[in-house]
Amino acid sequence: MRFDLEMAGNETGASASLPDRRDEAAESSGASMAARLAPQWEALQDHAVWPTQTHGCILALCRTLLSGARARILTSEGLSGTGGLLPLCRDRGYLARWRIMGANELFEPTDALYEDYANARDLAAALAAQPRALHFDRIPAGSLLVPALGSAMKGRGLLFVRAAMPSPMIALDESWAEPENHFNAGRRSDVRRARRRAEAMGELSFETLSPAPEEFDALFEEAVGVELLGWKREAGTAIGADPRRQDFFRHYFRDACARGMFRVSFLRIDGKAVAMHLALEWAGRYWLFKIGHDSGYDKCSPGTLLMLHSIGRAAEQGLRGYEFLGVIEPWITRFWTREQHECVQLRTYPFNPRGAAALLCDGALWLGQRLKRQCLKIRA
Repeated sequence: MRFDLEMAGNETGASASLPDRRDEAAESSGASMAARLAPQWEALQDHAVWPTQTHGCILALCRTLLSGARARILTSEGLSGTGGLLPLCRDRGYLARWRIMGANELFEPTDALYEDYANARDLAAALAAQPRALHFDRIPAGSLLVPALGSAMKGRGLLFVRAAMPSPMIALDESWAEPENHFNAGRRSDVRRARRRAEAMGELSFETLSPAPEEFDALFEEAVGVELLGWKREAGTAIGADPRRQDFFRHYFRDACARGMFRVSFLRIDGKAVAMHLALEWAGRYWLFKIGHDSGYDKCSPGTLLMLHSIGRAAEQGLRGYEFLGVIEPWITRFWTREQHECVQLRTYPFNPRGAAALLCDGALWLGQRLKRQCLKIRA
């Protein structure tokens, strides 16, 4: 197997085979690399498990949140072309670690993209050959990259594998066409009461749209506007409160819209949108990226009512799963599901001065955090 290293950001020092220096100089950004690899990426996407592995997501990241970042894209040759891809980025500085694109920006699970273990092994070999530490957060626990990197790092450096925050989900079947049936009597009563309150405010309607590209901007702006009417605005987590994140989601969802995967859902009262979802239907699953509601309608629990609609619709459509994304939170485990995708965190430290310095730095940080927790326990 042969592996290549596509590059951007004038980075040097990799042990993998590199493109000709003239090609390297022509690369100005991760976006140009991702665009150049589009045919190979599209051909591999049947092997993707998470939407964060897709070309559309990575290209949108490179054009927005990661514009100007130091970037690399590892590629592995398969039987009939490119058999593996791994997009990496890092901050500047001597101790900066490589991470998978989107890990810090989206904090969603992601993975290398590969056909089989041979390709995962090739990508791991390229990772082990380069001189910097790696920080991979929220890799699926079943990723083939985990055992492949374990083998590749032998004699080259240290590998630490720890549990990471899992991702909540519902394995759908036809019983979820009526989600309320999965609640206890008290919860079903709460839902009926919320619906009556909503209906008392005006005509209640639900919609999940798969818009045409020319309809996208107006619907996206309406959804972003709804989110700004809730608690997320003050918390600073609303899309509309962060122009760069809004730019990313606009690019990403617009591409998904052109591919027929984008879904936007609204709960409306007298025609006014009071709750919204921004989501994808991809790989037989419903992927819920953003939710929001108008806090002026809290008494009728519009977020809960829209969630019931979207879960029921997903089951009726024959989708296999409902993916909440994000992390396990009380409102999810208390009301919706305890099912989850297990994830792990990978850390590597090469046997070289840079790796040793990174290990010492991370060890000091970990020790400081542990001492702080112990002090808080003592005071309590």
